[in-house]
Order: sequence, then C-alpha cells, then structure tokens
Amino acid sequence: MPVDHFSFSVEDTFKLRYLINDDWQKESNAPIFFYTGNEGNIEIFAENTGLMWESAPEFGALLVFAEHRYYGDSMPYGNKSYSDGKYLGYLTSQQALGDYIDLIQYLKSTPQTRLSPVIVFGGSYGGMLSAWIRMKYPHIIQGAIAASAPILQLSGAVECDSFARIVAMDFKMAHPNCPKLIQRSWSTITNVTSSDKGKQWLSDNWKLCEPLKNETHIKQLKDYLQDIYSNLAMVDYPYKANFLAPLPAYPVNAVCKHLTNESLTGTDLLTAIHKAINVYTNYTGETKCLNLNDSTPQLDAVGWNYQACTEMVMPTCSNGINDMFEAAPWNFDEYAKDCEKKYSVKPQPNLACEQYGCAFLSTATNIVFSNGLLDPWTAGGIVRNLSSSAIAIIIPEGAHHLDLRSSDANDPYSVVLARKYHRFFIRQWIKEYPLIQGSMGN
Repeated sequence: MPVDHFSFSVEDTFKLRYLINDDWQKESNAPIFFYTGNEGNIEIFAENTGLMWESAPEFGALLVFAEHRYYGDSMPYGNKSYSDGKYLGYLTSQQALGDYIDLIQYLKSTPQTRLSPVIVFGGSYGGMLSAWIRMKYPHIIQGAIAASAPILQLSGAVECDSFARIVAMDFKMAHPNCPKLIQRSWSTITNVTSSDKGKQWLSDNWKLCEPLKNETHIKQLKDYLQDIYSNLAMVDYPYKANFLAPLPAYPVNAVCKHLTNESLTGTDLLTAIHKAINVYTNYTGETKCLNLNDSTPQLDAVGWNYQACTEMVMPTCSNGINDMFEAAPWNFDEYAKDCEKKYSVKPQPNLACEQYGCAFLSTATNIVFSNGLLDPWTAGGIVRNLSSSAIAIIIPEGAHHLDLRSSDANDPYSVVLARKYHRFFIRQWIKEYPLIQGSMGN
C-alpha cells in the first residue's frame, strides 16, 4: 500500500494484512463480503463477525477481512511506526479507506471478480468506516452494514453525557442498588487512598500489578474502572463471549450480583467492588494481578488514543447525577492540551464531519445502520431512516454490534430479526448491481 494515498511526493509503501476465505465462492463475479477493519488485530474481528460467515454460503460470497493500518501487523514503518509524529501522521480514517479501496481494486483485477458486487461490513469504528466508504466510493461499494456506528458522536449534536447515562441505565436494570454503590465507590476510593496505609490496603486486596503511590495512580485506577463499566455495558451479550475479555452471559447482571446491599460503605464496599470487577478482569481465574494500563489488552488498540487526539474527537462527560460516575465536564481546551502533550498534535474535532458529513446525510444510500439499546454508543448512532435506502434498525435487547456476531440459541428475537433485515437488503443490493453496471456501460 502507499503510505500516503493523497500525495505524489511520498513514495513509501507498506504491507497491509488481510484474511481471505473462498470456501463458498463457486461462480464468477461472486459477491465480495468485505470487513472494514477497526482498531485492533484483524483476527479478533474475523472471529467475532459470524454474520459474514453464516451469510456467505447463501450468497456464494468471497470473505475478506482487512486490517486497519497501524494495528496488528499492518505497520507502515515497522517498529518505528509509533516512534515519531512524522511516521504516525498517516494514521487516519481517510488513509485507511484508501487502503481498503486499493485492496478491493486488487481483488477485482481478475476476470472472475471484475463484476463482483462489494458489500462492506463493520462494527463500532469499523461500522463508521463501512458507512463512510459507501458514501465516499459508491461506484466501488454497493452496500454497507454499519453496526453500532456512532458517527453522530463526532458532530457535537449529541449530549456529551448520553453515553454515561446509558451505561448507568444498563446497571440499574440489572439491580437498582448496583449503580448507587458504584457511584458511592468513587468517594470511597478517594477517602481510603488518602493515607499510605489505605493505598497499601487497596493495592494488596485488589492485587494490583503496581501498587498505588500517588494521585496520578488513583486517577489511573478510576479511569480504568470507568473503562471496565463502559466495556461491560457494550458487551452485555446474552451468552458467554470473549470479545473485549472472557465474560459470562449478561456480564452486567453477573457484576451487579455483588452490588445489591445498599448499606455497604468503606472497605466493605471496595471489597464488593473488587469482586464485581473480577467478573471482567479475571473470569477465567488466570489473571495474576490487575494491570491498570489497558482495559482491552486483547484488542491491541494502542493507536486509538492517537486517532482520538486527531480526527476522532468524541465528546463525552458525566455529571454524577444522571449516571454512576464522578462529575467530569467536557473541556475541549484541556483535552487538546493533553493531546499536544502526548502526541504533539492539535485535535481537529470538525474534520470527520467535514470529510463525510454528520448532520447532513440525506444523500446516503444502500446503508443499514443498526443499533442496540443496551449499547452506550447508540447515543451517537443513526436511529432514524436517512433515505429510502439508508435504513436504521433498532435492536431493543442488543448490546454493541450483537447483530454482527454468530447466531446463538440465547439471542433475543430482535437480533434474529435484524439479521434477516441485513440479508434482505444485501440480496436487494446484489440484485440491483448488474443493472447499475449495465447503465455504466461495463
């Protein structure tokens, strides 16, 4: 791949990794089902996107999972990729879409695939990429399944505390005392760790890999807990799963079973909180100690913080009243200072909306936007039809891109129905494709 798709002066190239499966591709010009990889190793997404695998036999499709540049093994400058801004600056969604278009053109360069319709799939940031690639390259991409794609979170039109409110709602549905105790735990952590003895107690009892020594460590612990609660709400699937972490069915319920006694305070409360988060951090019993540096080590999503500091600025906040977190207002100036300190870059919060459109998407076609009401990212998702063929599907009992996952006996009917809609639209797009090609003179 070219490192820079939009320049005639940068001639550097790199190898982009992709996974391909042709078990069901029997005919010429078979559909290509293409996963627009997001922030992490591509294997994770191939293993957790059963919808594509289950649909491929029906459509005789070729399956392709493309890895996003700067993640997994797709490093434009090898070990130097993250060492300096001059190497890291090519980590953008626009460049990633350029990679995917080049790969698709390469895959379609044989006589057997020249007229293959391309249907893209993606979840979360990958879902945003699927929607955007259809919008930007409709002459190459025939349709898109964009699951749990919070593209409106970028626009500033979404209330910044909406994500936190949905997280709290999920925990309240599991048990009404659960979010109350989590809310109480923040001040309890502050009080207990105000002394060296308290820091030592928490470090020992929670089996932290690195003991708490100062205020920075306490903030890191709280940020880690907030990430865990948010992740639990996202992956509150109705069966055992291993996406962000190995988890039981309905993990939010499993967590809240430890947080029902409203009278808990002090170290008793923190002991219960530790048991609760153990559902996420040590469900398998194999974790030796708690590493506060990364709440999703399986994803290997180290580059996302850089993207969030450049074009993927998604304002989030909490007020501690309508949610279960400490009050944390959104302050763009502070956010920007932090980004400049970390990466020597200035965030461009309007860039993605300028590139792809956020509030003005009425011209979008052939996209299914699906969102689950258990998923906190639904707050920034498309939940109303944009046009006659840019459709919104709501999954009341669905967590984060549950509809992309493999079918399971415990699936709620709403997600079974959503997958039927996906296949209906895919069938329609493929049927329309020869007519489009004919009108273009191909």
